Amino acid sequence: MNPKPTRRDALDNRERILTVAREAIAASSGASLTAIAKQAGVGIGTLYRHFPTREALILELYRHDIQHLIDRAPVLLAEHPPLVALRLWFAEVAHYGRLKYGVAEVIHAATDGGADDEYFGPFVAAIDVLLKAGGADGSLKPDIDPEDVLLQLSVLWRIDPARGGEARAGRILGLIVDGLRATP
Repeated sequence: MNPKPTRRDALDNRERILTVAREAIAASSGASLTAIAKQAGVGIGTLYRHFPTREALILELYRHDIQHLIDRAPVLLAEHPPLVALRLWFAEVAHYGRLKYGVAEVIHAATDGGADDEYFGPFVAAIDVLLKAGGADGSLKPDIDPEDVLLQLSVLWRIDPARGGEARAGRILGLIVDGLRATP
């Protein structure tokens, strides 16, 4: 028996909810689901049909955004030299970190502190692709462990966007990149 296909309007509602939720949660981790539904132009029942809990909504945003970051690494590398691609990708990771700031505990709990996170391996692989390309062209130190870089990047999730977060993230990313460069 084939499952009934999802209607186009239901898919559109889901995408609007995710778009509004991403912005609302980035602005305030305590954004109400009622306000998100209203701003998305749907009823609260529609929101709950798609995302039965606040955690389900946050995890779907996480999955979507992490997959986007994973997919961006090879695209940036195809368009830019490795060091530039790495810097651009790190900037996108930092932007994502602002969303994750207020909801990191939910994601951490749902993925058992990262141990059950299906995106861990692919995310590390995305870092590795960038590092290997930079190592091959001589712009980055060779043989850098991508998990070490991920640990460095994890500080981004702890930077409060309301307290100069964007500037601080930029400075921290500069320090990380300088440490990875073959010739700082």
